[in-house]
Amino acid sequence: MTRAQRFARLVTVAVVRAPFLWRLFRGRLTRNFDRLAPEWEATRVSRERLAPMVAALESLPDVPARALDVGTGTGAVARLLSELWPGAQVIGVDASPGMIAEARRLGRERYEIADASSLPFDDASFDLVTLNNMIPFFNELERVTKPGGLVAIAFSMGDRTPIWVPLPKVRAGLERRGFAHVADFAAGAGLALLARKDGVS
Repeated sequence: MTRAQRFARLVTVAVVRAPFLWRLFRGRLTRNFDRLAPEWEATRVSRERLAPMVAALESLPDVPARALDVGTGTGAVARLLSELWPGAQVIGVDASPGMIAEARRLGRERYEIADASSLPFDDASFDLVTLNNMIPFFNELERVTKPGGLVAIAFSMGDRTPIWVPLPKVRAGLERRGFAHVADFAAGAGLALLARKDGVS
């Protein structure tokens, strides 16, 4: 791993264990992603790296009316959502202004600069929330997902992903907040998980 990737791994481990630490790391990690934004799409996005997320999304039983991609980066997953469900309203958010600028250049979806630890959306706003190579802020995922809605979390290179949380830890974090595990997926070099929020949408 590069120095920046090692830092991302350190931040991930720390913040999943103690979310309040995010405020200490957010600025530096965001600046790292701003710096990488112009080359991100060309060097780090591919159909193979999206394969775990694709596997999870293709298993969805229903078409989501409203979907949120958290940590959207240059918008690859948001564009995938629009490709799969052209009629859905898709919103991508990221803390990095540089990444959001690239996402807006590349896609037609709605993109906003926003902090995943404090999302600017009402409670129970989304039928589907996706995170690809992203630190999960479990309380916010619970808050913005509709009852009966789904959360899909993927890590494109499995445990070699710099931002990586083992799936049992992801599953436990979601289950403590009222999500039921639906399925795990292995595709390409990565892994994904799908969970449904308890209740009726």
